[in-house]
Amino acid sequence: MKSVRADHGYVLIILMMVVLVLFIGLTVAIPVLQTELQREKEAELIFRGRQYVEAVRLFQMKTPGRFPSSLGELEEKKFVRRLYKDPMTEKGEWNVVLLLGQPGQSGSEGVQKVLVAPESALPSIQNPMILGVVSSSTQKSIKLYYDQDSYDKWLFTYGQDPEKPPKIVYYGREEKEEE
Repeated sequence: MKSVRADHGYVLIILMMVVLVLFIGLTVAIPVLQTELQREKEAELIFRGRQYVEAVRLFQMKTPGRFPSSLGELEEKKFVRRLYKDPMTEKGEWNVVLLLGQPGQSGSEGVQKVLVAPESALPSIQNPMILGVVSSSTQKSIKLYYDQDSYDKWLFTYGQDPEKPPKIVYYGREEKEEE
């Protein structure tokens, strides 16, 4: 009778060791899974951002000298199949990148200025000219995109030159607060 109770004790100890090993395995695997999920979201962000760049390019080809005044206009005129959500934010709302000044006009250093504004602010902006989109998430990224390490700096704009990034002005902020 004593040997049966001893066997139960060993089974319990083995079971506890298995649970401990599983727990340790999960604590190691969870951060790896979170990193992998973030990398997948980053790849999706790049894909969706580039879809908007292509839509603006097609819009420019069809209507030279004009830029879309809303993301909805790109969908209505069939330049983008559907409006993609920002994968880095819960609500999925993009900030839009708008041209400041006239097309082809550059600042004193030859660097273009762009205005980054929430899409909801478009009605209050006179003659908005959308160049592209940028995530509204300020979270740090794993990947560098054009040497930028936070999603709100990953500009997806038509005519973007990686060697000469535009000067960013944020909607509702003084110009001295740039970058």
